[in-house]
Amino acid sequence: MKILFLGDVMGRAGRRAVAERLPKLRADWGLDFVVVNGENASGGMGLTGEHARGLLDAGADVVTLGDHAFDQKDMLAAIECETRIIRPLNYAKDCPGRGARLFEDRRGRKVLVAQVLGQVFMKRAFDDPFSAVDKLLTAYPLGGQAQAILLDMHCEATSEKMAMGHFCDGRASIVVGTHTHVPTADAMVLPGGTAYLTDAGMCGDYDSVIGMEKLEPMRRFVTGMAKGRFEPANGEATLSGVFVETDDRTGQATRVAMVRVGGRLQPAAP
Repeated sequence: MKILFLGDVMGRAGRRAVAERLPKLRADWGLDFVVVNGENASGGMGLTGEHARGLLDAGADVVTLGDHAFDQKDMLAAIECETRIIRPLNYAKDCPGRGARLFEDRRGRKVLVAQVLGQVFMKRAFDDPFSAVDKLLTAYPLGGQAQAILLDMHCEATSEKMAMGHFCDGRASIVVGTHTHVPTADAMVLPGGTAYLTDAGMCGDYDSVIGMEKLEPMRRFVTGMAKGRFEPANGEATLSGVFVETDDRTGQATRVAMVRVGGRLQPAAP
């Protein structure tokens, strides 16, 4: 199975890049399944139902969220109506939506998609991500109900992301980090057959400070004072993510490659 994961979509620039480029990538690369992290797609904070539909219409099979999952209040209702949107697995138990779900690709193969929030340096103390993931993967052994399993590990610390990758090695097809908007260069297949990347980066304008117009973040760093709001940068966006091929029988990854398409970052493609 050929799977593409795209990192955090950042504002209008990110949405535009996904809409313009993803349909061609699906065709050119023969993609079977696409997951997009959309938690910053609406004004840089959260995701509206309308913008979620735009990402899905562009070719995403699933949209994951993150710690800004419900910053846009209409997502509270939208996530109950649209089963292709996944919020963090270890959110509060009474949160709307689901943190994991089994999907089908266009050939009927089953793909389990889940997202979990880390705890290190995060603003809220979420439930333990490792026990939540362990319970899920015990219920869905790789190569059983699911031909492929993808976990979006949404957190700050690279160490926590790496620990989750090794924790899931041999039990998931893909563990990919999101949240920091900075792509890492450590794509690899772990010894047990799990494709891993510490951070997918963002789908946004990299002539920015992690996707935001530069002036206000720099002012706050230099003066310690805020003068205006953070606004997403709106120049040409780079699609950043990871491409993985998996074995249908075992669910293990056979190939992994970083993806950089368009914008300012050095291009990379499968």
